Amino acid sequence: RIVVEAGVTIDAFVKIKPAGVVGEVIIGENSYVNSGTVIYTGYGVCIGKDVLIVSSCTIAPVDHEFRSREKKIVEQRFRSGKGGIVISDDVWIGANTVVLDGARIAKGCVIGAGSVVKGELEEYGMYAGNPLAKIGERSES
Repeated sequence: RIVVEAGVTIDAFVKIKPAGVVGEVIIGENSYVNSGTVIYTGYGVCIGKDVLIVSSCTIAPVDHEFRSREKKIVEQRFRSGKGGIVISDDVWIGANTVVLDGARIAKGCVIGAGSVVKGELEEYGMYAGNPLAKIGERSES
């Protein structure tokens, strides 16, 4: 199931691609997904309201299994999920960012371009890099 709420803008060349298991993709009101972004369904993606996803991002709530040497990687299918991806309201994700299964991006976060996001982030935190590091917080002004 794919749900796109009112006021959402999905730019040209955005893909929402079924992959792995059957998860939902929900994009909240007034969010914007810029060109070149790929959202895999995997274990599910929930994008909040007023989220800005800049160009060429990958939202991937799924991961291939590869541990066995006895089988080709393509034969091993997918790993167990980490709960999908949740992107809360009022988040800005910079260009070329990769968001991995299990990521929880809290309300008001800013993610710098080219980052790799996994795990839980704090509200209004500013993060960047690979490995991802907190580099500041949004001010209250």
